[in-house]
Amino acid sequence: MDQDISITFPHVLIFFPLLAGLITFLFKKDATVKAWALFSSIITLFISLASIYYASNKALSGLAFNYEWLKYIGASFSVSLDGMGRILTLLTAISFPVIFAATYRNEYKNVHIFYGLLLLTQAGLMGVFLATDALIFYFFWELAIIPVYFLCSKWGGEKRIQATFKFFIYTFTGSLLMLVGIIYIYLQTSAVNDKAGALVSAHSFSINYFYAAQLTAAQQNWLFWLFFIAFAIKMPVFPFHTWQPDMYEQSPSAVTMVLSGVMVKMGLFGVMRWLLPMFPLAVLKFDTMVIILSVTGIVYASLLAIRQDDLKRLVAYSSIAHIGLMSAAIFTTKQIGLEGVMIQMFNHGINIIGLWIVIELIERQLGIRKISQLSGIALKAPVLTIMLVIIGFANIALPLTNAFVGEFMMFNGLFQFNIWLAVVALISIVLAAVYTLNMVKKVFYGQVNTITATMKEISVNEKVALSIIVVAIFLSGIYPQPLFNLTKDTVTEIITRFK
Repeated sequence: MDQDISITFPHVLIFFPLLAGLITFLFKKDATVKAWALFSSIITLFISLASIYYASNKALSGLAFNYEWLKYIGASFSVSLDGMGRILTLLTAISFPVIFAATYRNEYKNVHIFYGLLLLTQAGLMGVFLATDALIFYFFWELAIIPVYFLCSKWGGEKRIQATFKFFIYTFTGSLLMLVGIIYIYLQTSAVNDKAGALVSAHSFSINYFYAAQLTAAQQNWLFWLFFIAFAIKMPVFPFHTWQPDMYEQSPSAVTMVLSGVMVKMGLFGVMRWLLPMFPLAVLKFDTMVIILSVTGIVYASLLAIRQDDLKRLVAYSSIAHIGLMSAAIFTTKQIGLEGVMIQMFNHGINIIGLWIVIELIERQLGIRKISQLSGIALKAPVLTIMLVIIGFANIALPLTNAFVGEFMMFNGLFQFNIWLAVVALISIVLAAVYTLNMVKKVFYGQVNTITATMKEISVNEKVALSIIVVAIFLSGIYPQPLFNLTKDTVTEIITRFK
C-alpha cells in the first residue's frame, strides 16, 4: 500500500547512515573522520529512538513505505518497521556509537575509507531488517556483507587473507543459494494488477506475495534448505560455523564487534521473517533435525571455548553457543520460545559487544590476547574489571542480568518441544560458567606479571562505552517488559502465519 508521506522512519534509518558513509569518504583528517562517524551514528540512534516513540503513539503512517521501483517485474522499494524491525534497528543504532567510542583511539591507515565502509555496513544492516520486498532484502543482504569483506582484507591481522577468503566463499555460496530460491518462489507468485484490474506484472517480489505463493510440500522441502543454509551460515549454526572463529580473530576489533553483535542477527531475522512463514510444512518436517544441529553446536562450541587460550577465539565460540540456543528455540515454533529469541537477539548483541570491547582494550595496551600470559589486571584497571565481571555474569545469564529472561523463555520453549534435547542444551549453562569465570579468574585476578604491569586504567570515552553496556544489561534484566511490548505483535503474527 502506497503511503501519503514521502519520508518515513525506514527511509531515514537506511539513507542517513548511507549518506553519512559516503560523506566520510570525502574527509581526510583522522580527527574529523572519527568525530563525524561518532556524531552521525549518534544521530542514527536518536532517529531509532524517535521511531519507537512514534510507533508507541500508533502513528503507523510513518513506519512503512512502498514505492513501485521496477513495477513491470513486480519489484518495489518496500520497507516497514514492525516490532522485530524496531528491536533490531535499535540494536544496530546503539551498537555503532558504542563501538566508535570504544575504539576511538585506534589508528587506521586511510581512516576515512575504514569508517565510511563501517557506516555503509550499518546502512545495509538497517535495510535487511526493514525490507519487505525479496529483491530489496537480497540487495541489502549483500550491501551489508561487501564492506566487511574489504574491511577485513585491508585492515585485518596477519592471516586476514585466508580468513576473508573463507568468509567470502561461505557467504557467497549461501547468498547464491538464497537467490536461486528467491527467483524460484517469485515465479510461483500470482500476478499483480492495478486498481482498474489491468495486468501490471506477471509476478511479484512482495513479501506478502511470497507468503501466499502456492508451494507443494516437495517444493517447500528443497526450498527450505536453500534459505536455511544461507541463514545458517550467517548466524552461524553448526556445522556451517567454521568461518567464524578465524574471521573474528583476524578482523579489526570494530569489525568483529559489528559481525558478532549485529550481523549474525541477519540469519536469525531471516529465519523468522522469511523462512518460517514461507515453508511451514518443511519446518514441521525438518524442525527436529535443525534443533539437533543447533544443540550439537551449543555443546560443541562451549567445549571448544573452554579449551581456548586466545580471548578472541573464546568469545567467538561462546557466541556460536548462544546463537545455537536461539536457533533451536526458533524451530520449536513455540510462542514463548520465539518471544525469548526476540529479546535475546538484542541482549546478546549488547553483551557480546561488551566482551569484545574489553578484549580490545586489553590488546591495545598490552599487545597480546593469550589468557596464559595475562594475570592481575584487576590491580591495574579496577574499573575495567568491574565492567567485565558484570558483562561476564550477563554472558552466563545470571538472574537480574539481561540474558536471564531470554534464556529462561528459550529453554521453556525447548522443553515444550523435546525434554531430552532441552536437557542436553542445559549443559551449556554449566559450560558457559566454566569458560567465562575461568577467563575472569586467570586474566583479571592473581598477581601482576611483567606484561600486565604496564596496564593502565581505561579512558573516559571507554568508560562511557562500557557504562552504556552495563546500564543496558541491568535495565533489560530487571525490567524487560518494554522489549516484550515491542515484539509481542510480531511474534503473534509469525505464529499465526506459521499455523
